[in-house]
Amino acid sequence: MTKRQEFTVTRTYSDFELRQYEPCVIAEVKLSGQYSTVGSQAFRHLFQYISQGNKTSQKIAMTAPVIAAQHTDHSNSDDWYISFVMPAGSTFEQMPHPNDSEVTLRALDTRCNLISRTSNAREIQSTYQRIESGCSKGKYRTLQ
Repeated sequence: MTKRQEFTVTRTYSDFELRQYEPCVIAEVKLSGQYSTVGSQAFRHLFQYISQGNKTSQKIAMTAPVIAAQHTDHSNSDDWYISFVMPAGSTFEQMPHPNDSEVTLRALDTRCNLISRTSNAREIQSTYQRIESGCSKGKYRTLQ
């Protein structure tokens, strides 16, 4: 059974929720294009990494969720960051380096994430626009 990354739900809305995640290590691929295309390409790179495609030929347990994100601080809206979360308790120093230069490892601190209840890219974009609009109207407040 695939293990899930542990989190605490801090607030629930009709089509998304806010979750707090503990520190973790992710394997990440950055690709540009339509999510429907780059998502499966990135998945292949990441799956190869956890299936012995690393410097020690180590198998790494699959965890959920697979993270798909666009960073709002970048100008290219076609950039997608697709990530696998490494098993709980993993540290950056102990993870084997990827053989594939497209895969990078990153340590993440405790963080609060907005989680959409859909995987449909169009619906995610619509939800994001509603949240942005709600923030500007004072319906939601941003966390600093």
